[in-house]
Amino acid sequence: MRSRYSAYVINDSDYLAQTWHSEHRPPDLPLDSGISWVGLQIIDFRQRGDRATVEFEASLVAAGILDAVHEVSRFVKEGGRWFYTSGDQLAPTFKPRSLRRNEACPCGSGRKFKRCCLR
Repeated sequence: MRSRYSAYVINDSDYLAQTWHSEHRPPDLPLDSGISWVGLQIIDFRQRGDRATVEFEASLVAAGILDAVHEVSRFVKEGGRWFYTSGDQLAPTFKPRSLRRNEACPCGSGRKFKRCCLR
């Protein structure tokens, strides 16, 4: 899960395709370069044999709005590797809001938003 989040952060569609189960992989995966991913919180993890679910919330900034993707993802293990199969979207745990340039950056860097993820 964390490696897939990192792939979204750096727009690595090849890695995302490699870790998506072949029976569920979309034909193309357009990534939005206007999104800054600023944090990942793993809320729950459950594993039963070669199947697992991960509930997570990934915070993002797009057009100056702090928002999140909240999902319960399903994975299957084949050949010693985990593959994403599908997920159910949930409502974010917070209300999306505009960020002001001089407030602390939501990524946790300790810097102002204008000097960090706004760039």
